[in-house]
Amino acid sequence: MQVMNVRLPGALVDTAQPLNFTFNGKKMSGFAGDTLASALLANGQKLVGRSFKYHRPRGIFSAGSEEPNALMTLHDGAATTPNTRATVVPLIEGLQARSQNHQGSLERDLLAVNDLMAPFFGAGFYYKTFMWPAAFWEKLYEPIIRKAAGLGALSDRDDPEHYGKAHAHCDLLIIGGGAVGLITALVAGRAGAKVILADEDVRLGGRLLAEQSTLDDMKGSAWAGQALAELATLPNVRVLSRCTVWGTYDHGIYAAHQYTGYDHPTNDGAQSLLWRIYARQTLLASGATERPIAFPNNDRPGIMLAGSVRAYANRWGVAPGQRVTLFTNNDDGWRTAIDLTNLDIEVTAIIDSRVQCDMTAPEGVEVLMGRTVANTRGRHALREIRLDNGRKIETDCLAVSGGWNPNVHLTCHHRGRPHWSDELAAFLPGTELPPGMSVAGAAAGQFQIGAALQQAATECLGALQKLDISATAPALPKTSEASYNIHPLWQTGKGRAWVDLQNDVCAKDIQLAHQEGFRSVEHLKRYTTLGMATDQGRTSNVLGLAVMAEASGKTIPETGTTIFRPPYTPVPIGALAGPERGKEHRPTRLTPAHDWATAQGAEFVESGAWMRAQWFARPGENHWRQSVDREVKATRNSVGICDVSTLGKIDLKGRDVATFLNRVYANKFAKLAVGKTRYGLMLRDDGVVMDDGTTARLSENHYVMTTTTANAGPVYQHMEFCLQCLWPELDVHMNSTTDAWAQFAVAGPKSRALLAKIVDSPFDVSNEGFSFMACGALTICNGTPARLFRVSFSGELAYELAVPARFGNALAETLMTVGAEFGVTPYGTEALNVMRIEKGHAAGAELDGRNTALNLKMGGMTGKETDFIGKAMGQRPAMQGDDLPRMVGLKPLNSNDVLNAGAHLIENDAEPTTDNDLGWLTSVAFSPTLGHSISLAFLKNGHNRVGAQLRAWDGARGKDIAVEVVSPHFYDPEGGLQRA
Repeated sequence: MQVMNVRLPGALVDTAQPLNFTFNGKKMSGFAGDTLASALLANGQKLVGRSFKYHRPRGIFSAGSEEPNALMTLHDGAATTPNTRATVVPLIEGLQARSQNHQGSLERDLLAVNDLMAPFFGAGFYYKTFMWPAAFWEKLYEPIIRKAAGLGALSDRDDPEHYGKAHAHCDLLIIGGGAVGLITALVAGRAGAKVILADEDVRLGGRLLAEQSTLDDMKGSAWAGQALAELATLPNVRVLSRCTVWGTYDHGIYAAHQYTGYDHPTNDGAQSLLWRIYARQTLLASGATERPIAFPNNDRPGIMLAGSVRAYANRWGVAPGQRVTLFTNNDDGWRTAIDLTNLDIEVTAIIDSRVQCDMTAPEGVEVLMGRTVANTRGRHALREIRLDNGRKIETDCLAVSGGWNPNVHLTCHHRGRPHWSDELAAFLPGTELPPGMSVAGAAAGQFQIGAALQQAATECLGALQKLDISATAPALPKTSEASYNIHPLWQTGKGRAWVDLQNDVCAKDIQLAHQEGFRSVEHLKRYTTLGMATDQGRTSNVLGLAVMAEASGKTIPETGTTIFRPPYTPVPIGALAGPERGKEHRPTRLTPAHDWATAQGAEFVESGAWMRAQWFARPGENHWRQSVDREVKATRNSVGICDVSTLGKIDLKGRDVATFLNRVYANKFAKLAVGKTRYGLMLRDDGVVMDDGTTARLSENHYVMTTTTANAGPVYQHMEFCLQCLWPELDVHMNSTTDAWAQFAVAGPKSRALLAKIVDSPFDVSNEGFSFMACGALTICNGTPARLFRVSFSGELAYELAVPARFGNALAETLMTVGAEFGVTPYGTEALNVMRIEKGHAAGAELDGRNTALNLKMGGMTGKETDFIGKAMGQRPAMQGDDLPRMVGLKPLNSNDVLNAGAHLIENDAEPTTDNDLGWLTSVAFSPTLGHSISLAFLKNGHNRVGAQLRAWDGARGKDIAVEVVSPHFYDPEGGLQRA
């Protein structure tokens, strides 16, 4: 095991709890409270990865989620998780970590040869290099690029991690758990407001944990612990650690990802939670991120952000180097030298690019004012730096501070723009904040902790006032203040100076992009890859803009910024999907009569989100066709019942329902009488059929619409949009009742006789009392409420009987019992499909999102005088020609031939080519009623080609069958049976 460095005093790790882990198979150890990054540094591991393009050695650069270098693959086997930032991974016992993006060992990466090819790999080299010769792209260029692309690799096995989703509501959402977030939570929590405090760190406290500053004469970390202890006693406050709020959305909705880890799963076992938080008011206290300075070879392991160096020293007790040098352009950088000196770490020099400042250096530390770093030396770790005056300094850690950027990302997710502050040399939140959001602390550009706490209290009281919650101003703690004065320095020296460490973007790449005309910041980002990948420019964005501004001769605000979009930090795809994967990809829905169908021996099939009976096998039947043929014949000869509970059901009430239906349907509904049902055709805006179904008028202002099973949700959403956005003035109230009713089709010549045995008097089900397309509410079986609709999908005398869902199973059993004397037969979706094809009813294969009412031979249904959705677009000349495909029926000339859906129609003497394609077969079935295969199809000019003979050519199956064009209504074309 590698020997671990002795920890510095005052660290917030538990040295009584040692933890073992491995890095690239090498055994190491750390303590509880470590991150993987701090443990690696404590074990002297400075080289942790390779850069994306040039495969240059890279070390740990920061201490938080902005880390661009230390991307690790964690765990092994199915649990393998790539591209994880070592700086945010809490150390756990047995953790396995591996470096990424190298071929061969980390120390001897074979692809490091790319660095020698750097002159050829400048900005946009992909676009310039791989264009010629064209034939090389697929055979040579693309395979090589794809093999080299990417960082870590997934396991290609099922992810064992348990993902969950959670919803929460609060009065005040506080984003950031530093001093500002904690004081805000205390004020709001004490006032009784419902508070959610979210922070991405495993331990709340923010920079208080990384500094030696004091609050009320106690160490900052101790003050944070005291605040958290009080918050834990407030039942109205929820604290979410390791929870990153990564997106701001409309109506006060925020997206957050909380990773609890394998060591701290939630109550239901989830290691990862995707939160949807509804906040009435929000306070953003996300702090700021330090940025580097660009100078030649500023990417070597051992070159780190100054604030991160002191964070490792103060919080984790780790000295990132034995001889530390500081390079800064602001007062805050000096605090690193002061803190390190207090911990007896040698600081060789403070290099300040400013000519003068008011800071006092620790005793014995050399100060070099007005100097800059011109170059560095060292292969796998920093060994030496060279100043602009030629002086060389031996050092193994260079702490760099180019200033701090407020984390304004969440303020811009509603397309707000930040504004530039010359005083802070940084972008601050703009004036157009998301509704209900306020900003305080470093995120607002307030780097003085006392002033930040006062600002937080003021913003919190203002937010609570908007919520009508009374609160009192808190007694703010005494703070030790530190100055920040900055004089910006963006780049220095000659040579390759890295701006974006993760994507290997140098200052010269940005200058080249400007030279080649890519001067918009959006073009700059895409041409150079600046700010892409996992850190999204957290450490490089402003520096890149500054280099671009210098190249263009503009100011930074004139140069502008890219658009900040969610997510703020990377979110695992698994977290977005949640638990819905495999069988749980979506809910499995069972009809109310599922138990009855199971007892009847049903074979089930997924239909939409439902499990529906496909057929009911009987003894002696060893092929599904035998079962289906029997069910069709039995229904047509006597009576059959089919569970159609999955049809979408929408209750509509109000004075204007008829007007509404006239607009969403293509045919008229204004004169639909009470007690009657009408078939309706619904179009999309472009004139294509969206869905079909029936709508029944149960009373003066009460209608019930049915939709197809698959389109129940989309149709409801479409109608909600119409009501809320297009015609909000209409008096229409809508409710989805699909799950509230169990519904059975009762079809066949004996269906009326069967129903007469269970319908309570005095309701009359005779043809005279309840004619075709009638509807009504009634009771059955001595008082059970029900609805009856005389509609037919099979072409037989048929009804649909609906009862409250809780009676679904009992209704099915009752129908079977009372129908025994008629030989009642349950039938499934296959028999239902056969009978609807025999009758010529369009269904899913015909309503495929491409066909219009004209294609379906329903053009006569569309209203000429009324206006409706899809009318205007449906009247385009291209959708009205006689040669357009029309729905027809087909039968084989040889009754033994079996047709297949998807076959193409061509003339008898034509070659099977696209130019000769006349149409295609949609729904195909063997008709036990007719004794041969039949099909519905779309045929060009089909309405004028009945009787023609064509070929159904199916190249995929090697079939070429002679067919005759017939009416799509194979069975009872006059419709006499359903009206009997």
